[in-house]
Amino acid sequence: MAEINIAKQLLAARHEKKITQEELASYVGVSKAAVSKWESGVSFPDITLLPKLATYFNVSIDELIGYEPQLTREQIKELYSQLKNIFANEKFEVAMAECRELEKKYYSCFPFLLQMAILYLNHATLSDAPAHIYEHCIELTQRIRSLSEDVNDAKDALTLEASCYLLLGEPMKVMDLMDERLHPISRDTELLAQVYQGIGNIQGAIDAYQVAMYQHLLFLICDSAPLALLNAADITKAEQIITRAIDCIDIYNMDELHPNTTAGIYITGAQIYCMHGENAKALDMLERYTYICEHCFFPLVLHGDAFFDRIDEWFLQFDLGNQAPRSEKLIVSSMVEAVEKNPAFAGLMDEKRYNGVVKRLKGIGEKY
Repeated sequence: MAEINIAKQLLAARHEKKITQEELASYVGVSKAAVSKWESGVSFPDITLLPKLATYFNVSIDELIGYEPQLTREQIKELYSQLKNIFANEKFEVAMAECRELEKKYYSCFPFLLQMAILYLNHATLSDAPAHIYEHCIELTQRIRSLSEDVNDAKDALTLEASCYLLLGEPMKVMDLMDERLHPISRDTELLAQVYQGIGNIQGAIDAYQVAMYQHLLFLICDSAPLALLNAADITKAEQIITRAIDCIDIYNMDELHPNTTAGIYITGAQIYCMHGENAKALDMLERYTYICEHCFFPLVLHGDAFFDRIDEWFLQFDLGNQAPRSEKLIVSSMVEAVEKNPAFAGLMDEKRYNGVVKRLKGIGEKY
């Protein structure tokens, strides 16, 4: 991430052009001492001289002063990693102050602003006033949607904005943003696979179909948890939803591939069984949840396996690569809270198995 550094840029440009300080001073109409001060960083050229200097060296003014308003994907990824660790290890206010300074600096870098909104959304609950964080996320997403020329960034910003309104308890604003008709899932990836196949790129077609299958599995498992909760009054229906989701998890090894998604199924199943007084089944779910927390989460890096053997490169194309949106320390803390502070499990607190689960989860935290 380049800082404004006109001294370094001027010196490099002059050496490249193979001219002396006297020659540059003569062209611009200043003294040799003035040029020397510019190149040593003691002073800066008058702003009215920048176009003349840029023209002389055949560069833009931004290039002349070493200013880069846009960050590369790798730079955004690196910054995100640094900032999520600050949220994990410093006071929330300290982390936010650091983030807001970076926002000001790269306010026209919309991919960066999008990742900042994601960062805030993943850490807002650490704040004493999460609603203010959600509102700030909305400001960022609206800026992205109104000014970014990247269709995908604008689309992602819309989804984030809708999520913020839901967290603020304003579902009608989500309705204003979204088309409330239920559309079939886009099959763009499958269409691309057919294109690859048609032009003889068989490996490209295989890659695309694997990515499509993997995503559809995640959608199915992720959607099963809220669907089961909506059917919680009907234990037969809810149990059928949970059981089918777990069948998919087992068949495709999803505990290993995406434990963050499968964990939601086990917590949801435990809550529903508790609602119906089936404590033994609830504890079975919690023990499975604990097992994946112990054995499948860390290091938390998205990856394929022997079946999904073509998706690792796809993960690396993400803005954050294959890393998690929160630090391991905060993830472990949320693992424990999902069980220990969940009011749905109040009836289990005297159970030996339940206390064993909590102890095992806290044991994970001791490593981080």
